[in-house]
Amino acid sequence: MTELRNVEADLARFRVRVFVASLVVLVAFVLLASRLLWLQVVRHTDLQEQAENNRTTIVPVVPNRGLILDRNGIVLASNYSAYTLELTPARLAGPLDKVIDELSQVVEIQPRDRRRFKKLLEETKSIDSLPIRTKLTDEEVARFAAQRYRFPGAEIKARLFRSYPWGELGSHVIGYIGRVNQAEKKLMEDWDEEDLANYRGTEYIGKLGIEQAYEKQLHGITGVEQVETSAGGRAVRKLASSPSTPGNTVQLSIDIKLQKLVEDLYGDRRGALVALDPKTGEVLTFVSKPTFDPNLFVDGIDSENWQALNESLDKPLLNRALRGTYPPGSTYKPFMALAALETGKRRPEQAIHDPGHFWFGNHKFRDDKEGGHGSVDMYKSIVQSCDTYYYMLANDMGVDLIHEQMSHFGFGEITGIDIAGESRGLLPSTKWKRNAYRRPEQQKWYAGETISLGIGQGYNNFTVLQMATATGTLANDGVRMKPHLVSQIIDIAHGKSARIAPQQVGQLTAKPENAAIIRKAMVGVNIEGTSAAAFRGAAYTSGGKTGTAQVITIKQGEKYNASKLDERHRDHALFIAYAPAEDPKVAIGMVVENAGFGAANAAPIARRIFDYWLMGLYPSEEDLAAVRQGKATTPIGKPRPAAEVAWPSAPSPAAAASAAASAPLAGASAPASAALAKAAGPAAPGSAPVALVPAAAAVRTAAP
Repeated sequence: MTELRNVEADLARFRVRVFVASLVVLVAFVLLASRLLWLQVVRHTDLQEQAENNRTTIVPVVPNRGLILDRNGIVLASNYSAYTLELTPARLAGPLDKVIDELSQVVEIQPRDRRRFKKLLEETKSIDSLPIRTKLTDEEVARFAAQRYRFPGAEIKARLFRSYPWGELGSHVIGYIGRVNQAEKKLMEDWDEEDLANYRGTEYIGKLGIEQAYEKQLHGITGVEQVETSAGGRAVRKLASSPSTPGNTVQLSIDIKLQKLVEDLYGDRRGALVALDPKTGEVLTFVSKPTFDPNLFVDGIDSENWQALNESLDKPLLNRALRGTYPPGSTYKPFMALAALETGKRRPEQAIHDPGHFWFGNHKFRDDKEGGHGSVDMYKSIVQSCDTYYYMLANDMGVDLIHEQMSHFGFGEITGIDIAGESRGLLPSTKWKRNAYRRPEQQKWYAGETISLGIGQGYNNFTVLQMATATGTLANDGVRMKPHLVSQIIDIAHGKSARIAPQQVGQLTAKPENAAIIRKAMVGVNIEGTSAAAFRGAAYTSGGKTGTAQVITIKQGEKYNASKLDERHRDHALFIAYAPAEDPKVAIGMVVENAGFGAANAAPIARRIFDYWLMGLYPSEEDLAAVRQGKATTPIGKPRPAAEVAWPSAPSPAAAASAAASAPLAGASAPASAALAKAAGPAAPGSAPVALVPAAAAVRTAAP
């Protein structure tokens, strides 16, 4: 029997299915329309920005770093362009060592280039490209360009390099730049957003000296470029740009020719010297010997040169003028004498008898002169440098009164000079000793420890910068000025300059008549006293004080004999001075390490500085050689007009930097003469810094 279909039921089911399908289609279209509306209307702005970002890239344009000039406009730090071969490890086609081996067949890559690259890779942990070779020649660039297809992840980039055309000269002042390391990146995270944005794309920052202290002024303002890119990330064309603003020019108060003179006078000897204008605090020369070549650090110093610098017994990386501390020796006596007058412990005419020693308990403190100086008043105590006078004075004053009086001159305090890393030194007191030691017996101050403080020994330890500042304060009628190395900041982009105003940071309460007594005695030192030989025949009057500071203690009953001691255990030679005595324009603090008597090895250097700065005279070659060996006091030979002294020519900044980077370190104390630019001589020594016209950027690479 045949079953008949229910057409109505089938039709009803069909209609339901069509309705459901239509509903599904309708819902789908509604969802599509809603999504389209969401994407095209609601999120239009965001998605358009994302699309634009996929098509374009914002590239930071790192600004040219500002120049560093000396007071006469001579360029001390500049920039030059060169090609660099860089690798991006994440994009290399094979193992790193294999790629470098293949690259070395096209471009010369030395073993130290490999070591430096791997060190950078470990330090930065960066996905960005890192340099494997810098300063490529045009021939090397051409060879690589022809075979570039073989080396994905390797590319040639044109970069600006920092150059220090004077090499080792003044390196502790100028400093150097280097690649930003991980520790510095972490510190930069705490910067405000504006400063952080300005350093995007920056790979090098100042590491030392002026380069570090004035980093933000020298850096400039980063620009941006909007670049259209292909799907592979390669730049196709530039769409828009905002140019970078070059860094400001920083002009120092340093006279680079005077700096060279002093470094030449030191020769291979170690030591430090600071000369400043006592009226303004401007530093005229800032010497630390031995020096180093900052060009070695620009690309990342190789291990051989780093080891030679870091492990050298001469410590060329130590800024002795800023961080080295020394017992002041007899240069402390004028300050002690002024303290005695101010506290009423001594009168100028009051005399003591010096038998050549001072007994305290069962300890014999010896004078420098066998048999003593006889009857000694204050003037004679300074002029002839009588130790016994100051043994007695220190005993009468006590350590805390000495501390209170000496602190007025800035001893044991930060001077605030405008580069980082300054040592505080040590001006002892009973409070200091209680805090410095843990054991009770060490915390106690013993009266016998006070005696040697009077002659600048014992716990006394000061920087040469502090000694120069204190001397300038005494010479400047008790007004203490803050020392500074920068005289003005020049905004090249806007044609403006801002001078650094002198800043007074202290004023002695000493009576003018008491200070005059001390200055008169210091003039006597250079006329009839311990440094008279060095200043014989000078056309000006100056004040000074020699000093000789022990490095090791000589046992009771023994005599000091330099020839029997290791060279590094011999006494330091010190000297402080100012000139002209009537109207001081320069004050000096200096030390020549392990050189012996200050009168023979330090004062002669000061004499040549005064001759240069006040008289415009440059020592003869014969005199320079003799002073370097400690064999000349009064100038010998005929001094030359400083303006007529020419210097050897130097290679271009790129060639000089390349030579410094490729040559092994011959010696940390090698003279800087070979890296000097040709010069006709300086402007009149002692003249004010030249006023540069920022818009013209008129700077020189040779002495004025």
